[in-house]
Amino acid sequence: MALRYTFFLIFFLNFPFLLSAQEVSISLGPEEIALNEAFTITLSVKNDKLRTYSSFPTIPGFAKRGTSSSSSTNIINGKVSSEQRVTQTYAPQQEGTFTLSPFVMSVNGQDVRSEGTTITVGPPRQQSRSQQRNNPFSRDPFDQFFGNDDQEEQEFVEVEDDAFLALTVDKEEVYVGEGFTATLAFYISTENQAPLSFYDLGNQLGEIVEKLKPTNSWEENFEIVNVEREDVRINGKTYARYKLHQARYYPLNDDPVVFPPVGLKMLKYKLAKRPSFFGRRKQEAYKTYYTEAKEVEVKELPPHPLKESVAVGDYQLREQISDEQLETGSSFSYSFTIVGQGNISAIRPPEIPDSDSLTFYEPNVTQDMRKDEGTVIGVKQFSYYGIPNEPGTYQLGDYVQWIYFNSRLGNYDTLRSDISIRVEGESRKNENILSKDPGIFYNQMEAESNQLISLNDEDNLELFVYIFVLLMLAATAFIIFKK
Repeated sequence: MALRYTFFLIFFLNFPFLLSAQEVSISLGPEEIALNEAFTITLSVKNDKLRTYSSFPTIPGFAKRGTSSSSSTNIINGKVSSEQRVTQTYAPQQEGTFTLSPFVMSVNGQDVRSEGTTITVGPPRQQSRSQQRNNPFSRDPFDQFFGNDDQEEQEFVEVEDDAFLALTVDKEEVYVGEGFTATLAFYISTENQAPLSFYDLGNQLGEIVEKLKPTNSWEENFEIVNVEREDVRINGKTYARYKLHQARYYPLNDDPVVFPPVGLKMLKYKLAKRPSFFGRRKQEAYKTYYTEAKEVEVKELPPHPLKESVAVGDYQLREQISDEQLETGSSFSYSFTIVGQGNISAIRPPEIPDSDSLTFYEPNVTQDMRKDEGTVIGVKQFSYYGIPNEPGTYQLGDYVQWIYFNSRLGNYDTLRSDISIRVEGESRKNENILSKDPGIFYNQMEAESNQLISLNDEDNLELFVYIFVLLMLAATAFIIFKK
């Protein structure tokens, strides 16, 4: 046998040959199979290398069970031809008739079409030893190479893995409204020997995230799109960490935030006990990894009149005004911008008291957030339009201020304007009074009685008679004048 392998290696390294043109084809498995048998789709490339190919199609009622590849080379009359094949195996999930719709695959940049087929899955059937060797679920795909049909069935063993799934939080205790970050990640030691890979990750994560989401917290999801590796050190050991889900949570009350245990199903392969050159080296298996339950304690805010409505976080103030030298009646614009870490979406505008000296109108609001490195940083801007009515010097801090709870310091704090404006010109106080004066007509209403007067009274009847006579005289004069 060793002499045969050596012959092939020497031959292909030293014999010059020219391959024929590339031929690509798709072949489908049998149309009738048992529940314990597999359906296959095989992609073949002749006279060229199989460099790239698109995903195999999904089949309703079937689950993908991995791919296998093989190749062959023939030399006839000095002419060399080669073929590479990739086979996708599908496991039926139930009995019935299923349709594989027409599909197109891209192979080495070339589109190849298959018309599809109808697959009938019957009840399981007992298989002989030779049939078991031909079943992709149990056979070694290279058993038939060089007449090895009768070799003993390969034995696979499970290798102990060094990996785990964990949910971690950056704070074990927070105030009501204070944010903390929860991260779900899978960790694999760089010394791990067991082959592992993710399985149906999209569907699994959807269910996991739904279970993890607490009902008593506001959530800002970090929306992890690509699962990427990053190396971390844990207890002096290096692990590859794959972040699967990360979110910032803001408790709405003082109930503990509880995360239940969740499980992630992984593909964990068994390895061949006696691996051979042409034999299968690993066998597909599954293992589910679970997190431990996690609980974050939530503390009440200290007593304060605004305890139930203040924002919680670590904030700073940025402000800007169009002009600090103003005339009475002229307008100005002023922006009060809150910057920092916290639940930016829940921030409400400062409450500005009414004043005859300075008039502020309802602000325009803009908001911008950035989720980075496990925290939420944001900006919320309140843009005001104002008009001064009285001359003088004004400290805007007497009008515009915003109270919040500083989670970093553990106390209440106030963001207050530092801007001072100087206003010159005539007082507009009287203009404001006149603009609000309902006029002489309305003043007379206060002196009049609100008692209803009957039309049957003598005085009123006399008045109506006079009016009627005047109207008749006017009409007669008009007729005479016209004639």
